[in-house]
Amino acid sequence: MTPSHAIAAEEPDHLTRAGSRRADVDPLAALRAPGDPPWDVYLTGTVFLDIIFTGLDTAPVRGTESWARGMGSSPGGVANMATALARLGLRTSLAAAFGDDHYGEYCWDALAQGEGIDLTASRTVPGWHSPVTVSMAYEGERTMVSHGHEPPSGAAFLREGTPDRPPRARAAVASLTPGTRAPWIAQAAREGTRIFADVGWDDTGAWDLSSLADLEHCEAFLPNAEEAKRYTGAGCPRVAAHALTAYVPVAVVTLGSEGAYAVDRRTGEAAEVPAIAVEALDPTGAGDVFVAGFVTGSLAGWPLADRLAFAGLTAALSVQEFGGSLSAPGWSEIGAWWRRVQALPGQDPAALRRYAFLDGLVPEELDRPWPLRRAVPTIGFRRSG
Repeated sequence: MTPSHAIAAEEPDHLTRAGSRRADVDPLAALRAPGDPPWDVYLTGTVFLDIIFTGLDTAPVRGTESWARGMGSSPGGVANMATALARLGLRTSLAAAFGDDHYGEYCWDALAQGEGIDLTASRTVPGWHSPVTVSMAYEGERTMVSHGHEPPSGAAFLREGTPDRPPRARAAVASLTPGTRAPWIAQAAREGTRIFADVGWDDTGAWDLSSLADLEHCEAFLPNAEEAKRYTGAGCPRVAAHALTAYVPVAVVTLGSEGAYAVDRRTGEAAEVPAIAVEALDPTGAGDVFVAGFVTGSLAGWPLADRLAFAGLTAALSVQEFGGSLSAPGWSEIGAWWRRVQALPGQDPAALRRYAFLDGLVPEELDRPWPLRRAVPTIGFRRSG
């Protein structure tokens, strides 16, 4: 955060031990009613096997061998977002192709059994190997190398989003691609699903908002500052956020170390929340965690500023850990952070009030010692017994 609204917190230990981190809180419990959609959030995309090397002091040097002090393996790609949503207590359904190999089997089990994510709409594709990303984290940044092939024709459903039709869900998260429509987005929106969209870097260099055709079906658009400025031609990301509301009701622009800014055209609200200053060990997946936090707050009906604060908090907790889906925080981490920062002397009262909404969300019994040690699953261990 900026100095006038800074919350200080001790950094969590990145060393880990085994353990499950399924959600302890249902943020939508008060809203659930008979006849509701079976899923809170639906999403689709490519699942990678992520192999993360940690404990590198510097970038690998050409012609030398580097030894990492730590390593973890986890589902990556769209699994980062799915895991982040599930750990925040949202009933999450994922449509994805899984490789017909040990990596694919591991990713399937980690998501279905470890995180409780519904994979009914997913498929294991015979003869197709899992895409793989190797991530090397050092100096607060990461370098990644990926390999994979397009799924064969038998997995063509991924290009349409789902084998038949998207399942009924309160919300869906879509990654927009310039010049491309995904038919499932319009279909889901027609059935009342709220669409939250992000976007990647435009490799064409056109930065034309009209090329994001599916934006017309979206409730919220969440680009980063550079993307927002390029798409709107604005010199300021806050001005860009207002310009984006001509295309989508809610525009959320992440500002990196400055936090985030959002505008809701329907209510006239605008909100800005500074970032929580932390030492970033690995930013992998932080954008996915931010979106998951914002979706959670939106479905729960929180005020815009609370949604931004919660999204920023979850992202800040995630960058203090290594890996993508490995680092997504659950309510245990959120509760531990909130109790801890309130106990630290010299906190800015205004900053604490910004997160006071957590008091009604995190039960006392979730107050656990800080820092927490997290699980880093690794492929290859035999089952005991």
